[in-house]
Amino acid sequence: MLDVVVVGAGFAGLHLLHSLRGLGFKVQVLEAAEDVGGVWTWNRYPGARCDVESLQYSYSFSKDLEQEWVWSERYAAQPEILRYIRHVAERFELRRDIRFNTTVASASFDANSDTWTLCTEQSSAQGTAQRSAPGDTLRARFCIMATGALSAARTPDIPGLADFAGHAHHTGQWPHEGVDFSGQRVAVIGTGSSGIQAIPAIAEQAAQLTVFQRTANFTIPAWNRPLTDAAQAEWKAHYAEHRSRAREVGTLYDFTTRAASEASEEERQQEYETRWHKGGVNFVHAFNDLMVDKASNDTIAEFVRAKIRSIVHDPATAEALSPRSHPLGTKRICVDTGYYATFNRPHVKLIDLRKTPIECITRTGIRTSAGEHALDTIVFATGYDALTGALARIDVQGLAGRQLSVKWAHGPRSYLGLMSAGFPNFFIVTGPGSPSVLVNMIVGIEQHVEWISRCLCELRQQGQTRIDATVEAEDRWVDHVNAAAARTLFPLADSWFLGANVPGKPRVFMPYVAKIGVYRQECDDVAQDGYQGFVRSTVGAC
Repeated sequence: MLDVVVVGAGFAGLHLLHSLRGLGFKVQVLEAAEDVGGVWTWNRYPGARCDVESLQYSYSFSKDLEQEWVWSERYAAQPEILRYIRHVAERFELRRDIRFNTTVASASFDANSDTWTLCTEQSSAQGTAQRSAPGDTLRARFCIMATGALSAARTPDIPGLADFAGHAHHTGQWPHEGVDFSGQRVAVIGTGSSGIQAIPAIAEQAAQLTVFQRTANFTIPAWNRPLTDAAQAEWKAHYAEHRSRAREVGTLYDFTTRAASEASEEERQQEYETRWHKGGVNFVHAFNDLMVDKASNDTIAEFVRAKIRSIVHDPATAEALSPRSHPLGTKRICVDTGYYATFNRPHVKLIDLRKTPIECITRTGIRTSAGEHALDTIVFATGYDALTGALARIDVQGLAGRQLSVKWAHGPRSYLGLMSAGFPNFFIVTGPGSPSVLVNMIVGIEQHVEWISRCLCELRQQGQTRIDATVEAEDRWVDHVNAAAARTLFPLADSWFLGANVPGKPRVFMPYVAKIGVYRQECDDVAQDGYQGFVRSTVGAC
């Protein structure tokens, strides 16, 4: 029997394996893909790139690794990030404890032995479970889900898709061999982060590109550039200080203590202009009240809309691309390279689905209420069933056979975003109820890995075989997370943070709105107080 089974071999799964194996635990990682990489294995679409600067989007657990790896750009592209992850797997000999091409179908807890049983299936090269090829069964004391917050790709249920004679691809399940769009009539459905990245790159190849947009999104220029040796050397010389600060704030940005409401119009415009030309997500930190004061947010939103009007030549297209349904930053703020300017190309066309919705997909294209668009390829940049989707695809059964999907039917419930009451020895990395997608994911992952590792060591030292959250502690935490979100503008947007992109999914704001340092302290306080809110025991004691 194993000590720990980890599901997923992305950034979280690899760090868990390295940490727990180093502490003497017998660990097995299960991964649906043919190699390590997680989201960076699947997101191979043109233009795929991280929106956190590469020198920060990296592990901190090895000082040697920090110094030896050389990044080529300010914002690393998907191939470079995947090379980095694979280098980590090779350098620390992680692959020998990872079972690839393996999908978890079910996980059930046995209260008599305090163990989890996982039933697996073989996966195809693209990670899809082959139901006709069952795998085997594994037993472990602890089960840790490192399945990713943005890993369950979602294709909308549009009538006629199965009849389309051309090619259809989802950005989150991109063919590993790549796609050649040369000479093709291409449609992109969706203008979230992946669509905003893919559209300029596809436009470089396609003979005709039609973008189908339901909701306009805010995006800020990346102003990506090569990283010089001198810049990297300077950063690496102070890595310890950078990492220490990141543990408190997440991503190292230029934060301000001043409110937009306290600045003059001229001062606001100057600050927005400066940050626009600096580029990146740091734009939203121009003032400290932008995410809590609608009037202040209106000033930065209008600044971006003015930028769109100055870039996009056609006034009607510029207006359609200008977000008006939500405050800036309440949906995932995007970072782009030439996105708005792409719509000045003569072969690129924008379709506003609010005015002319899609009726169906035909054999030869897409039909909207205004007519049919002939196509060779459709690209679905339609995102994910975020934060809960990957877990929902596994039949997880806790005490008395209760299914996690049933417990979470009205929204996810967890304590500290780490465990869900009634599912002992079952941990979730960067799931709902933790800062997860609102911070630098690597920093959030490392905090979770460190906490879980210490917890398992504590249980081993005490001779205990079970840990479970109490319902009372979970209820208090859920209320705390909801209250934190309610103090912001986040609930004003129909975003995937709320599950609004998935029909029928409960509208619950899932991430915890807090600086990672605040959350870290809350988790550490719980541990230092004897794991307050958890119940620990040994086999046979319950």
